[in-house]
Amino acid sequence: MTYDLTEKRALVTGASGGIGRAIALRLGECGADVVVHYHHAEEHATAVADEIQQLGRRVLVAQADISAPEQVNQMFADIKDEFAGLDILVNNAGIVRDQYLAFMSEEQFQEVLQVCLAGAWRCAKLAAKMMLRNKWGRIINVSSDAGLMGDVRRTNYAAAKAGLIGMTKAAARELAAQGITVNAIAPGMIETDLIGDMEEVHREALLARIPLSRFGQPDDIAGLIAFLASEQATYITGQVICVDGGLNLRG
Repeated sequence: MTYDLTEKRALVTGASGGIGRAIALRLGECGADVVVHYHHAEEHATAVADEIQQLGRRVLVAQADISAPEQVNQMFADIKDEFAGLDILVNNAGIVRDQYLAFMSEEQFQEVLQVCLAGAWRCAKLAAKMMLRNKWGRIINVSSDAGLMGDVRRTNYAAAKAGLIGMTKAAARELAAQGITVNAIAPGMIETDLIGDMEEVHREALLARIPLSRFGQPDDIAGLIAFLASEQATYITGQVICVDGGLNLRG
C-alpha cells in the first residue's frame, strides 16, 4: 500500500543499504523528498539517491558521523539550506560491536551507545526544532528485539536499543501537544547482508525460534515506516511495534 507523503521532507539515517535503503525508497515512492544519510558507503548512498530522483523527488545526500555532534549540526544546517525544514525523521543508523560481557571493552560499549542512542537523540533534538515550526512531524526510531529481550554478546547494543525505546516514550509525551508523533519499531531477524553471510546451521537455528518460520524482508520494515509517517497514523504515538515474525512471543 502507498501512503500519500507528497511535499513531506524526510531524513533517513543509515540509508545507504539494507533496511535504510528500503525505507528511503519507500518514502520516495510515497511522494516525500528524502535526505539519504550515510557514514562510509558514499557509492551506495549515491545509488539510493539516484533511484529516488528517478521517482521525481528531491534528494540530498548527507555524510555524517552521528556520534560527532558537530557533524550532525552541519547535516541539519545543510537540510535547512536545501529543504528549508524537515517533517519526518527515521533514526535507522546503527552499528554492532559484539563481544561477551566479561570481555567487552569500554570502547566497544561506548561506540555503540554513541551511534545507536546518542546519535539518534542528536537527530531527534534538531528535527524536533524544525518540526515545531509547523506543529507537525513524525519521528520514528528503529529499535530492535534486542532492546526488548536482550541478545547474547550484545549488552552494548541491547542497552542502546532499550534506551531508544525509553527515549521514544519520553519524547512522545513532550511533543504530542505540538502535533509531533514519536514511535519506535523493533525489527527481529531481517534478511540483510548480515543474515545472508550466516552459516546455514545458524540460519536454521534462528528460523526455529520464529513462529512465522521466515526471516523478515527490508520492505516489511519500510511499509510500516511509511504508515507511521502518514496521516493515517495521526493518533498513534509513544508505541513500540515489533516486526519480527512473532519472535518476541517466545522471548
